[in-house]
Amino acid sequence: MKTIRQIVRNVAPHWVGDGFPVRSLFSYHDGAAFDPFLLLDYAGPYEFAPAEAVRGVGEHPHRGFETVTIVYQGELEHRDSSGSSGSIAAGDVQWMTAASGVVHEEFHSERFSREGGVLEMVQLWVNLPRQEKMSPPRYQEILSGQIPQVELPQQAGVARVIAGRLGETVGPATTVTPINVWDLQLQAGGRVELDIPASHNALLIVQQGEVQVQESPVKSVELVSFEQEAGAVLLQAESAARVLVLTGEPLREPIVGQGPFVMNTREEIHQAVQDYQAGRMGRLA
Repeated sequence: MKTIRQIVRNVAPHWVGDGFPVRSLFSYHDGAAFDPFLLLDYAGPYEFAPAEAVRGVGEHPHRGFETVTIVYQGELEHRDSSGSSGSIAAGDVQWMTAASGVVHEEFHSERFSREGGVLEMVQLWVNLPRQEKMSPPRYQEILSGQIPQVELPQQAGVARVIAGRLGETVGPATTVTPINVWDLQLQAGGRVELDIPASHNALLIVQQGEVQVQESPVKSVELVSFEQEAGAVLLQAESAARVLVLTGEPLREPIVGQGPFVMNTREEIHQAVQDYQAGRMGRLA
């Protein structure tokens, strides 16, 4: 079994814009501890009252990585300077490869704003290798119906394979960095052993319920990271639970971040700031 490196608990919430009450379970300020993952924000569950004005985050840039947004409740709308736009709701995923740079905005949909309701989502930042950081940006909208589900052994629950591979099932997301993104729904009492590639860093977040992870109790909105070593991860659900499992091949490259930019050197960060200010990442129409 893999050795637990760290359990992150009791993370204080903060607001991103006026639409996303998040808890940042890790960020690139932790260095390479979660390589190739840079940041994980868990938003909600939070109930918004009906409103006339849409809430969210206005125009802002990104360069050097990918953002992965998984919606569990609520509905979001996105548009960016590459011309991509879309709306995602419960079960959907938005995968934006910012790479050389995009300017985008993320808001609650007009319908969700008008009707109100519960918002729950995860945003993950995935690093890009040095040779891909200045490649053209691209966008993937992955709807719930496109994501395959796997029945876990002994009726332990089901797993949605968003990216990578679980057993013989391959997820629909096209990734630059070799990663797995598995969205598990466990039955109370369900027990599952997950084989993790020995070369991958691995972590998981318990989003709902309580789970024994390698026999250590983990509750909702708590994160577990593991040593990079051969071995499996054992989950025993004490109640019905939802768990997001992330594994990835570490890049082992310098991580230099400032706000929405993550590059390899401080000079590249300065260039990103200049390029954004000069409009070279584009503008929203």
